[in-house]
Amino acid sequence: MAEFDIDLATVRVAEQAARAGEEASARFARSGPVVGKASSPDSTIEVQVAPGGLLTGLTIHRSALRHGSSVLAGEILELAQRATRRAGDRMYHALAPVVDAAQLETLGYEPIPDDDPDADTYTYGR
Repeated sequence: MAEFDIDLATVRVAEQAARAGEEASARFARSGPVVGKASSPDSTIEVQVAPGGLLTGLTIHRSALRHGSSVLAGEILELAQRATRRAGDRMYHALAPVVDAAQLETLGYEPIPDDDPDADTYTYGR
C-alpha cells in the first residue's frame, strides 16, 4: 500500500492554485472588470451589478417614476436578477479555462444558454 505524502500534495495544490490565480488575473487584466447589465425594454431603468449581485450602478430616468414606487421596485429587482445571471455567465466564461466547471457552478457562476432571454447579445471571454 502506497503512502500518501500530505506535504507534497499540499505543495502541488498550492502551485496549481497559484497558476490558476495568475492565469485568471491575466485574463481580467486583458478584458477588464466583470459586470452584468440589464435595462428595461424602454431603457428607462438600467442596472449594473458585480458577480454575486452587488449593485454597482442604477439609472432611473424621470419617465420611469410615473409607474409608482412598487412597480419601480419590482422592475429594479427583476433587472438586478437578470444582471446577476449575466455577471455569473461572464465570470464563468472568464474563469472556465483555469477553474473546473463544477467549482465555478458551486460558486454560483453558471453559463447562460445562448437561446435564454437573459443571454447577452455579446460575449465575454469566449
